[in-house]
Amino acid sequence: MKKIRLLLYVSIVALLTFPLAACSQSPTTIKVAEVTRSIFYAPQYVALEKGFFEDEGLDVELTTTWGGDKTMTTLLSDGADIALVGSETSIYVYARGASDPVINVAQLTQTDGTFLVAREEQPEFKWEDLNGSTFLGQRKGGMPQMVGEYVLKEQGIDPKEDLTLIQNVDFANIPNAFASGTGDYVQLFEPTASIFEREGKGHIVASFGEESGHVPYTVFMTKNSFLEENPEEMEKFTRAIYKAQQWVQDHSAGEIADVIQPYFEDTELDLIETVVDRYKSQGSYAEDPVLDKEEWSNLKPIMEEAGELPADVDHKTLVNTKIAEDVMK
Repeated sequence: MKKIRLLLYVSIVALLTFPLAACSQSPTTIKVAEVTRSIFYAPQYVALEKGFFEDEGLDVELTTTWGGDKTMTTLLSDGADIALVGSETSIYVYARGASDPVINVAQLTQTDGTFLVAREEQPEFKWEDLNGSTFLGQRKGGMPQMVGEYVLKEQGIDPKEDLTLIQNVDFANIPNAFASGTGDYVQLFEPTASIFEREGKGHIVASFGEESGHVPYTVFMTKNSFLEENPEEMEKFTRAIYKAQQWVQDHSAGEIADVIQPYFEDTELDLIETVVDRYKSQGSYAEDPVLDKEEWSNLKPIMEEAGELPADVDHKTLVNTKIAEDVMK
């Protein structure tokens, strides 16, 4: 009788614990390659720190790959499942006849993130002041360089004729080159621009983001094959990003700075807050992950003006809005 009771007890325990074991599945690992580490990508770090990815059953492994070409190479070689990089890279890959094109899924930033920094203080700065100057620009073919040239042309400045344009400095070395004396003006991301201003190495005189309007500047993208094989994971990932975007919109620059500080340990908290406020004020952080047709259409003339548009690719060819639209419902 005791044996029967024992067997019944063991059976009941097994039945009760089996559903719990089945429900507590280990999270799915998603490898993400970001083009650079920047406060410009604050919503991504919010999603990580606030546990929005964990809530979706995802374990996100973030790697910084320092440059658009390196980021895309990492994605195409399966070193990452998702890349955070400019949309122009997906057009470059498509134009080369890729059998597995890269699809834009969730937009993170919607303006340029660079600022024009002058070596001398210019409280009455006008864009025409660049005429005859030496301008230290960004890498040829990248979004910062293309937007930079587009804005200059919109201001009546021919970057090839009206100033000396330097574009042969590696992305990571541009700040050091300017600090060492190269150029009268430089195009810089934050927080470097604000750090230079604090240290007296330069002065922010204009924002390329304010001048360029909305463009799909940085977007989470993945290979079409990964998207087809992992639709649920991509939906969960995009939902977490959307939660972070909403959180950023609803909280102050100071609160955002507190959350993302672990990703910028060498940057003072008040400086992070200043940068977040600057980006937030000019509408750089996308409010939702949808990359719409209008923004895609704004991208192509910028690339064309820079002589970097290899093909006129339709929005529907390289952009998936369904996932973003579904998670917003």
